[in-house]
Amino acid sequence: MNHKATTLILFGATGDLAARMLLPSLYGLHRDGLLPQALKIVATSRSAHDDADFREHARAALVAHVPEAYFEADSAASFLQRISYVTLDATDAAGFQRLADAVEGSGEIAIFLSTAPSLFKPTIDNLEAVGLAGPHVRLALEKPLGSDLQSSCAINDAVAKAFPEERTFRIDHYLGKETVQNLLALRFANLLFEPVWSSAHIDHVQITVAETVGLEGRADYYDGAGALRDMVQNHMLQLLALVAMEPPASFDATAVRDEKVKVLRSLRPMRAEDSVIGQFTAGAVGGKPVPAYAEELERPSDIETFVALKAHVDNWRWAGVPFYLRTGKRLPQRRTEIAIQFRDLPHSMFASGGAKAAPNRLIIAIQPEENITLELMAKRPGLDRGGIRLREVELDIDQADAFADVRRRIAYERLLLDLIEGDPTLFVRRDEVEAQWQWVDQIRAAWGEAGATPRPYAAGNWGPSAAIALIERDGRSWND
Repeated sequence: MNHKATTLILFGATGDLAARMLLPSLYGLHRDGLLPQALKIVATSRSAHDDADFREHARAALVAHVPEAYFEADSAASFLQRISYVTLDATDAAGFQRLADAVEGSGEIAIFLSTAPSLFKPTIDNLEAVGLAGPHVRLALEKPLGSDLQSSCAINDAVAKAFPEERTFRIDHYLGKETVQNLLALRFANLLFEPVWSSAHIDHVQITVAETVGLEGRADYYDGAGALRDMVQNHMLQLLALVAMEPPASFDATAVRDEKVKVLRSLRPMRAEDSVIGQFTAGAVGGKPVPAYAEELERPSDIETFVALKAHVDNWRWAGVPFYLRTGKRLPQRRTEIAIQFRDLPHSMFASGGAKAAPNRLIIAIQPEENITLELMAKRPGLDRGGIRLREVELDIDQADAFADVRRRIAYERLLLDLIEGDPTLFVRRDEVEAQWQWVDQIRAAWGEAGATPRPYAAGNWGPSAAIALIERDGRSWND
């Protein structure tokens, strides 16, 4: 599908995601002349607004969330003229008829569905009933797409009745981040890396997604999901797949996603002893005291707010290479990164002089700052009468410096533009989602069989001490 949409329908348009991400992203695309000139944006939600009311709401969101240096009153005004509003309750068929009337004769339509999963089926049924699910309509879905494999299949089945796979765009916003996409460029556009990207040269891989925040108003969702389903099932497994995938034949949706699915299906079933779960207690983050998870939730809970895993991809390339994954809330710093640890030298010519060569390491930082660092060994300056002295140095490709002439974009800008243009490459296919859920469900089953419960860790620490032991018993350490 490569026909550009002429109408974009935003469900949940008065929600937090729309205010913080979607509307600022669409404004950025409009300001830079990247949206189709004739594109109309139809916003919907249950809140009663007319066009003028919602445009004022949207303008306030732009003022609050678009960087001041990038906000232009004239661009904002012309962007807002693209927007109209239809009040719509997902369970009320009459509202969908008003929506259909508002977009009649629009040609290609893209729908962004940012609602509770419980509303997916009635929304899709009503869209189909009013003719908004035909071959000229594509649908984007925000997570969560289920809470396990069974519920995910039920959602996918409901979607597939009206929207075939080629017109279904499942969103994982991490795939819209520049550094995540740059991982593909780093691997497959540089002869330097691909020949050493295997178990012959790589000792292990670490993927960390650390958050300093607690529940942030997501108590009902998070306490039903936990760290494993909230972060590992989607974002972290997508990062792992991009690290471990074989070279696609070309950069197109089918080739890229085929290779990711192969990785996900090669994940070894987890043993309970290869994982650690935790829940934060009261502590301090950034020098400020914070309450325990149970206090924040206002009730006891056995859900995990931290998980560390030792995973394996059982294929030729990665045989024997562990992938250590960890994620959690109320950790010391906000950080998302991939660390590729290379093997030790088989022999060092400098060892007789007392010089020790540390193994090379490639660190791909995704947030809060995007950059790539390659740690190398270099000679210390000096006359070295007692033998060459070595020191670890960094080759730092800071995205902000290397591309200072290019504006840093919100991940949703790329995803929304791809949705409008009908390019599914950076969206998640059904078989990917279900392979991810199959692996995660097996982990949860292993926890149940082992009677695993979250270990306490004080807020502001890197999880329970058992998470440190998980990697250190292999003679390795986390990249803290």
